[in-house]
Amino acid sequence: MENDDIQALVEEATFDYTLGDNESAITKLLEALDSDPECFEAWHALGEVHFSMRQFDQALEAAEKAHALRPKDVHINTSLSRIWMERGNRATAEKFGAQARILGWKEDLKDG
Repeated sequence: MENDDIQALVEEATFDYTLGDNESAITKLLEALDSDPECFEAWHALGEVHFSMRQFDQALEAAEKAHALRPKDVHINTSLSRIWMERGNRATAEKFGAQARILGWKEDLKDG
């Protein structure tokens, strides 16, 4: 599958998720990841879908894979903070939350 096709599949999955069709979203995201196991967007989206379903173990697994691909992404650090908070690990949640804030400040400084 070509990169554009993978991105289109991730976008379709995101649309399915917004319509409340979590199972279809997961199926499409897994299909995208079968084609490209290093697709950050698919891992991040998969983490968010599982988070919304309160499947925190699966959410954490997907988010950690996304984080390994882009550790300096504000959004994945925020997602990890939320997941760890729901899992009851406040210290780890705060660590990722602080990292997200620092990364956000760096982006703000770059943008002027």
